[in-house]
Amino acid sequence: MNSAPPPSTDPNAPQAQPVRVPVTFRVSKDKPWVTYALLAITVVVYGLQQLSPALTGYDLPSALGAKYNAAILAGQVWRLITPVLLHGSILHIAFNMYALFTIGPGLEQYYGHWRYLLLYAIGGYTGNVLSFIVSPYASIGASTAIFGLVSAEIVFIYRNRMLFGNRARNMLLNLGLVVVVNLALGLQPGIDNWGHLGGLIGGLIFGWVAGPRYQIQPNGTGLELKDVHSRHEALWGALLSAGLFTAAVIGRMIAG
Repeated sequence: MNSAPPPSTDPNAPQAQPVRVPVTFRVSKDKPWVTYALLAITVVVYGLQQLSPALTGYDLPSALGAKYNAAILAGQVWRLITPVLLHGSILHIAFNMYALFTIGPGLEQYYGHWRYLLLYAIGGYTGNVLSFIVSPYASIGASTAIFGLVSAEIVFIYRNRMLFGNRARNMLLNLGLVVVVNLALGLQPGIDNWGHLGGLIGGLIFGWVAGPRYQIQPNGTGLELKDVHSRHEALWGALLSAGLFTAAVIGRMIAG
């Protein structure tokens, strides 16, 4: 049996080059039509809020859809989600819609349309549920859902930090600072900070269970970064996040 020759120690000898395998990363190129639809619907509802006093003498959309604890206890449970479409002033809706326009399209690109819509709804729902349980005051606004998007984005960046390299740390720090600052601002009178916190928790749970998780997998031409989440995980994420808060609602309604 012949032995293999020892590796050359000559610095001028040609060295073996590492094999480079292309890694493909595909995300949806569709327009973020869910974000655009949410923006449009919310603006239309706000227009109805402004028009309603001239026709009826009061803000009919808010009267029918705001988070009023007494009405929810009376069985009007839709008020745990409809407040995300209602706003109290032009500054209120402008701030929330700017945040949605800034965060939404990128997150929708990674989540996909329907899972993103589910995330938005869960953030709004869990935010209003926590407000219903803890706060006696009426409230409206999309900020519950916006906080859900922010916490889901934090989870997405953390779990897929290989995609962002050295930027991941700064991105997480910036988002964390945004959350802290906005929660601090929410301590002012007239702001429903419990709703913000509930949306944050709901988005965090859903994002962790059902959010995109990219892994390197082989394909026909090399390797591909692929989202390995399943529809079952999206379902479990929705059931877990919304289910926990629904149980709290039931307990609150039984207690009166």
